[in-house]
Amino acid sequence: MIVFVTGGSGSGKSEFAENLAVTLKEREEEQLVYVATMKPGDEESQARIRRHRKQRAGKGFETRECYMDLEKLSVRQHEVILLECLSNLTANEMFSENCRKESVSGKIWKGILHLAENSRHLVIVGNNVFEDGMEYDRMTMEYLEQMAEVHRNLGTVADRVVEVICGIPLEWKENTEWRKL
Repeated sequence: MIVFVTGGSGSGKSEFAENLAVTLKEREEEQLVYVATMKPGDEESQARIRRHRKQRAGKGFETRECYMDLEKLSVRQHEVILLECLSNLTANEMFSENCRKESVSGKIWKGILHLAENSRHLVIVGNNVFEDGMEYDRMTMEYLEQMAEVHRNLGTVADRVVEVICGIPLEWKENTEWRKL
């Protein structure tokens, strides 16, 4: 199963996704794996990483850092994968030395399919950064367009799509059937 969890900054999407991954682990032999995409660069990112580690503590996650090249990450069929998050992964891929900007979303999509095909369940966290109505420079717009393409693909193939607003999960798609609101 693929579950896409999205929401704004501070919405509670990470905690929701973690708890969801824990509930998807149905058997003792299954392993919870947290795929971390945020590079521990500046103090702000290090603080966010510390906060997320503290939030995950005691839930049984093995952390694997993977800043780029998801398609190369070793995963096994008995693993429940939590990938956090698409915005960091997109930035890492897009602003790498060997990046071909037109292929960023395709490369990320290839990595997502690799994780989905080789794991028990895949929960993916993405940031909703598309509603502010702001005008940005060309590079930022390219970044948003690449990320939006991945989000649209996920919306199509995910078994569930959940948006978390103020800590409240809103299920937009469940088992390929649209819920009536």
